Amino acid sequence: MQDIQLDDNGLRKTPLYDYYVEQGVKLVDFGGWALPIQFTSIKEEHDAVRNSVGLFDASHMGEIRVTGDDAIGFLDTILSNDLTKVSDGQAIYNAVTNEEGYTLDDLIIYKNSDQDIMVTPNSGNYEKIYKWLEKHNDGSVEISDETAEWGLIAIQGPDAEEVLAKVTDADLPSIKGYHFSANETVAGVEDVVVSRTGYTGEDGFELYIPWNETRSIWEKLLEVGADKNITECALGSRDTLRLEGGMALYGNDLSEEINPLEGGIGFAVKTGDKKEVDYPGKAALEAYKQAPASERRVSKGFELDGKGIARQGYEVYSTDGETQVGVVTSGTKSPTFDKAIGYVMVNKEYADNNDEVLIQVRKNKVPAKFVKKDWLRR
Repeated sequence: MQDIQLDDNGLRKTPLYDYYVEQGVKLVDFGGWALPIQFTSIKEEHDAVRNSVGLFDASHMGEIRVTGDDAIGFLDTILSNDLTKVSDGQAIYNAVTNEEGYTLDDLIIYKNSDQDIMVTPNSGNYEKIYKWLEKHNDGSVEISDETAEWGLIAIQGPDAEEVLAKVTDADLPSIKGYHFSANETVAGVEDVVVSRTGYTGEDGFELYIPWNETRSIWEKLLEVGADKNITECALGSRDTLRLEGGMALYGNDLSEEINPLEGGIGFAVKTGDKKEVDYPGKAALEAYKQAPASERRVSKGFELDGKGIARQGYEVYSTDGETQVGVVTSGTKSPTFDKAIGYVMVNKEYADNNDEVLIQVRKNKVPAKFVKKDWLRR
């Protein structure tokens, strides 16, 4: 297995690193990887994905392969979702929790078969998750870190399928959401995994590509997508897109101090009789569900009614301005809706009885209202 190369600042290089340098793209530290914040402007890239098609380098994500006679059964004792109902060719979202129920990571697994599953941790967490899986391995499975073997390109937006179809014979319409097709050929490159997943709130695909072939596919997609104004996109627009789509971000909305129930991904957490086997944190999460509302927190969407943008870490107060009831975990100015939106972590008892708060934005406490995280579906 090849090693991931480092730049002069000690940051990991994605397979597009040399391309970025040649194009004069500014790179920053993102989870230990050298990645761009933007190519042109965040708004331009954001609008391209909402209206046509955008291209993202997501090669910083981890890839861990778990194989063995009952690899799916092993993972079912580690992950929060119920894996017994997952079919071959299906991807499913999960949380990884410690014994106290706090979130080590949120991730997607790709099931090739009961004996072969790909686990895809977040960029800054893949080494931690690899060690966590090894810690719980009783010898029944083999766990391989394949992060250095795969590049990952996301092609997202309403025109994504039309553009991708120009470079592959894969039956794209037959790939349903959160399903994938392995061993496809894309732009002449074999052994590509084509997955109908993404992190933008739009339709699209993620392509798991043999590492050294990633750049050739990137450049080919730019070429064939020119008539759709395909746009190179980076971390800045990725964040505004996922936030409008109601998606959590590890390190903001989830962490080792935030459990997945209060972090807003309870749909991926099965406790009690909803999942037969135990996993680390299952009992703690079930107990958390039963705790009084005054002892729990909940993630709520918000829209700011006044001026400013509420950023991560800003304090949230009751409407009298006297009592802090929570904190902002994610916030931005929505390019699509032209308003300040985000997520707050607030006391559940307060949220159950109120639909407004004040958020400390610099020197002012600015009114905000709770809303569902469904901006794109309204």
